[in-house]
Amino acid sequence: VYIVKKNILLLVSGSISEYKACDLITELKAEGHAVTVVMTKDAHHFITPLTLQSFAGSEVVQDFFSTPGRTKPIHIELAKHSDLILIAPASADIIAKLAHGLADDVLACTVLASDAPLVIVPAMNEKMYANKFTQENIERLKKNGASVVSPVHGHLVCSDESMGHIAENK
Repeated sequence: VYIVKKNILLLVSGSISEYKACDLITELKAEGHAVTVVMTKDAHHFITPLTLQSFAGSEVVQDFFSTPGRTKPIHIELAKHSDLILIAPASADIIAKLAHGLADDVLACTVLASDAPLVIVPAMNEKMYANKFTQENIERLKKNGASVVSPVHGHLVCSDESMGHIAENK
């Protein structure tokens, strides 16, 4: 089977499941894809940019000003050069922002500026995931062309065993 190699933009939002991004980057790169990582400010609480940079092999974009020497808007350049945008993990916050077109950080602005396919991988507490607002936001994103990889039943950081655990890499 011939696999087309892609420029994948991995967007990482604040969630304890961010550690899985390291394995995801490794798997994507092993398949020959180029991976660029963008992380939200909340993501810094769970994993460092240096960790993700080490796996991706390129500088992690953290905000509009984190990549020195750029003469073009970073979010536009990222959007133009991405074949696929993958948000993993996707927090309830980033899902809500995108569902309503908010653009207050480099992650959201990049998604809004892109025509690339969008894949969203939610990870959060079961109550947050099942909340009617979160479900309405997910449906809104799906109606607008996003693909959503549903979370699975598993161990959550709150010590619950329930729905909300990030789906395994495929």
